[in-house]
Amino acid sequence: MTNTEPRAPRLVRLKHQTDARMSSDPEKSSQPPRSSTGASDAELLAAPLVRLRKPWQWVSTAVILVLAAMVVHTLVTNQRFQWGVVWSYFATGPILAGLRLTLWLTAAVMVCGYLLGIMLAMMRLADNPILRAVSFGYVWLVRSVPPLVQLLFWYELASLYPELSLGIPFGRAFVTVRTAHLFTGLLAAFVGLTLDVAAFSAEIVRGGILSVETGQSEAAQALGLSRWRVFRRIVFPQAMPAIIPTTGNLLISMLKATSIVSVIAVQDLLYSVQLIYNQNFLIIPLLLVATIWYVILTTLLSIGQYYVERYYARGNKRRPPRGLWTIARSTLPVRQFLGADLAGIS
Repeated sequence: MTNTEPRAPRLVRLKHQTDARMSSDPEKSSQPPRSSTGASDAELLAAPLVRLRKPWQWVSTAVILVLAAMVVHTLVTNQRFQWGVVWSYFATGPILAGLRLTLWLTAAVMVCGYLLGIMLAMMRLADNPILRAVSFGYVWLVRSVPPLVQLLFWYELASLYPELSLGIPFGRAFVTVRTAHLFTGLLAAFVGLTLDVAAFSAEIVRGGILSVETGQSEAAQALGLSRWRVFRRIVFPQAMPAIIPTTGNLLISMLKATSIVSVIAVQDLLYSVQLIYNQNFLIIPLLLVATIWYVILTTLLSIGQYYVERYYARGNKRRPPRGLWTIARSTLPVRQFLGADLAGIS
């Protein structure tokens, strides 16, 4: 015999039976819902939080602290470092003169190189295929040659071109200069490093410009803005967050790369140190003098780079700007041992 009873009335009767049982036991109906483990929601919310155990993080932190203690111990106890000699030569006249030349060369090379790099980037993004080909060829050639080889080439330019002249092409020369008198070691270093920076900065600027959506430029041009104003007010500010980090790294690398000019007898910081230890044979202490100065300069540049990045990241909601002390404190391995209470320190 088949069951011809409709399903809907049966469901209604089951619901009424359930309501009747709940009304007959008001204490059970008034209790809060409980989880599968038997705990209520209030008890679960009031339960203390248990941190995730990270044993390998503690082990790695301990290893790093031990290694750091060993480094500090050897720096303090090893008499061969001759720290007294280091501090006696740290701020002498020849060292400071070489330091000034290093700073001047770095600033001049970065400014001139970036101006040339911006021009090359604009040529690479132009509609003219000749300009694009020239920019691509320049960047390809210069990036393929090591900076030291470029310095040596420009320093020995007199062997290839004894004279440089200015005049009508394939005709009369109005001005002629002997290359041996023109290209000194300092000028060869400036030209070689500037051309090298221009090639790398061109790609940095081009990448930053391409990171901006084309719709930004199209919308600005639809409002009647000129191309130069669109680039200056719309494209360039949005490209800066992508340009600044790489530019800061290039600046720090160039500061350290100026040490190769000592090969062509330019009296920078490293060459000044070499002149001194060639006389007194205190090689390690004087190399430490140059090392400490480079560490100080790169640290100052890194701090400046952080504040410039923070300025251009003001509208970035995904990564809000944080204080320099907050970032430095979050990277300390000791913080793992001190607990999360430090997170509230501003």
